[in-house]
Order: sequence, then structure tokens, then C-alpha cells
Amino acid sequence: MKSTLRLLATFAFVLVASFAEAQIVAPNAAGVAMGHLHFYVTDVEANRKFWATLGATPGGQLGTGATASTVLKLPGVLIVLTPTTEKRQPGDGSVVGHMAFRVKSFKALEAAGFAIRTAPERPGSGNIDLPSGDHIEVFEENANQVAFKLDEGQKDETAERHNRPMVGTIQSHHLHFYLPKGEDVKARAWYQQRFGAIPGVRLRYLAGDLPGVNLNFSDATDPVGPTKGRTLDHVGFEITNLEAFCRKLEASGVKFDVPYQKRPNGLGVAFFTDPWGTYVELTEGLR
Repeated sequence: MKSTLRLLATFAFVLVASFAEAQIVAPNAAGVAMGHLHFYVTDVEANRKFWATLGATPGGQLGTGATASTVLKLPGVLIVLTPTTEKRQPGDGSVVGHMAFRVKSFKALEAAGFAIRTAPERPGSGNIDLPSGDHIEVFEENANQVAFKLDEGQKDETAERHNRPMVGTIQSHHLHFYLPKGEDVKARAWYQQRFGAIPGVRLRYLAGDLPGVNLNFSDATDPVGPTKGRTLDHVGFEITNLEAFCRKLEASGVKFDVPYQKRPNGLGVAFFTDPWGTYVELTEGLR
């Protein structure tokens, strides 16, 4: 009986979430929006089930054969799962520690079978472990950790979404960067100048908002490594007019690991590593 009720609760949560805008959102004035999180995992099916139970809907595949990547859609972000036999360290301990999501309530998540790690001093906030060894942070809709305060003089309707009621049961919230002490100011300015991130603050963290994601920057308590080669290998942003955007980045001093190219399937891609070790993919066409 309990297993039946849990199954029904899971189905209800996924069904409601699927009515939300499960796709990459419209770009900002710079042509940038959150794109995807790319995981390399030894068990694609276990990770697919995790994200599907969380509310993700199928998004097809990238590539063919045994190395094809499974794509899942959540409101504001795509999840890409690529199979690997390589044992990788999780994102924890890298410059990008985790992604956070805003949810309607923890009760629905717990009914769907998720174990949420919470702390009394942070009501409405918790963490959930992934089969890959990574974790996500989750906030209830009205938790005080959700709000984003724009810097004085800044106005942006898209950034104000964090201060409004949710649409649907889940939506992408923030990426958390852990940096050497004092680098948060530089990192926020870097993404503001190149990606058009709207500057502000979330709690005590300097932050920059992009359509689909809030970038949070804080001091790391321990040394951190680059993302490339970990389970959360890289972060993707969807770009309008990618080729021209790459030229602007090059002019600003960005050196590309993989220069702009258009693949046979029509997808435009480029890769670079930001000054703090985040491996970044730029795409045009995933939307």
C-alpha cells in the first residue's frame, strides 16, 4: 500500500512539473541564457530516474550508439547525461559545487522518495544526493534563501522572478561557485561584463542573474579544483548568434579550448575555461 501511494505521489509530482516551462528560457540582451548541466556518469539509468522523479521530462538524445547522451528537461535548464566507464570525482570540491532548485514544497519531494538533508538553522533549505555522487540544493518556494536583491540602480524583470510566486512545481535557481578568498568580486564582474549578468546579492553571496540561473559566488573553505574531468564536467549556456559572441569573448581575452564550430547536426558549440576553473560550453541550437 505504501509503495502504491509513493508511486502515485511521484506520478503526480512529475505530471504537475511537466506543465511548467521545461525548456531553455529566452536570452538576455547579451544573447545569453542558462543552457545545461553536463554529467558523465557510470549509471545513466539511475541518474535518469533521479531527474525524472524530480520532475524532468525526456529531451531526446545527443549523438548515437553506446556513447549517446540522454537529455532531460527542467524549467530553465537541461540535464545531459553521458555514459562513461571512468571513475570520476563529483562536483563537490570543484569550483562549481552544486546547482540549486526552487520547489513548491518538500512534502511532495519526500512523498516521491527523496531524502532531504536539512538543518534547523536553515528552514526551507536542504540538500539531496544524486546517484552520481553529486548533490543538489533545494529551497521551498517561500524560503528566505530564495530572494535576490538587485544592486542599487539595477532593474530587471527576469531577475525579479526570484521574488515572485513560482510557476509550476520546480524551477532552476542558482549555480554556486566556490572561489579563492576575495575572488567573488572579480568573478561577478567578469560574468557581468561578458554575459550580461545582472549584479545583486543573495543572502551574503555576491550574485549575478542570467535568464534561467542565478550565479552565486562565495569564498571556498578548502582548495577547489577545476570542473573538467569530474562528474559535473561542465556548465552550458545557450547563446544567440554564437559565432559573433565568441569573437567578442576572444577580444576580451578569453582563450577557447575548443573554438567555435558548427556540427553536422546544426548545433553550434564552443568551449572555454573561465579564470577560476569552470569548464564552460557555449551552444546555439539546444533551445
